[in-house]
Amino acid sequence: MAEPLEHIRAIAERVARSHGLEIWDIVSRRETTGQVVRVFIDRPGPAATPEESVSIEDCEQVSREIGTILDVEDPVPFTYTLEVSSPGLDRPLRGEEDYRRFAGRLAKIVVSEAVDKQTAFEGRLRGVEDRAVLLEGPKGRMHRLPLQLITRARLEVEF
Repeated sequence: MAEPLEHIRAIAERVARSHGLEIWDIVSRRETTGQVVRVFIDRPGPAATPEESVSIEDCEQVSREIGTILDVEDPVPFTYTLEVSSPGLDRPLRGEEDYRRFAGRLAKIVVSEAVDKQTAFEGRLRGVEDRAVLLEGPKGRMHRLPLQLITRARLEVEF
C-alpha cells in the first residue's frame, strides 16, 4: 500500500504546486463504499483567513488533474474513489510549525500529563517558545504546553 500512496503523493504534490497549493496529507482507507484515497490540500505560508483558504473550486480542479494523471499512469493496483478536500477550519495541529502558523487563532489542546493541574486546554495560540506551545487561556492566563506532551490539538472555528 505504501508504494501506490507514494506515487499518488508525488503526482498530487506536482499538481498542487502548479496551483500555489501544498499537500497537507494523503490517507487511504477502506470504508463501506470501498477503498477511498483522500488528498488534503492547503495554502502554504501564514494562517489564511476563510476568504483565502482552499476553495471548492481549488478542490475540484486539483481532483480533476490528479484523477486524469492517475487514469493514465494507473499506479494503484486496486479500485478506489479519489477525494480532494482541505483540512478544514477545525483542522488538527500537527507540529511546531502549525502552532507558529496559526498564532492568534483559538485551539483545543490535550496533553498526556497534567500541566497547570489540567490535561485539556482551550485558548488562543500565542506561538512556540523553547519547544513549548504558548496558549492564552481564559482571563489571560498563559499556559506553556511542552510539545512532547501534546497528544491532540485542533483549531476551533470562530464566527
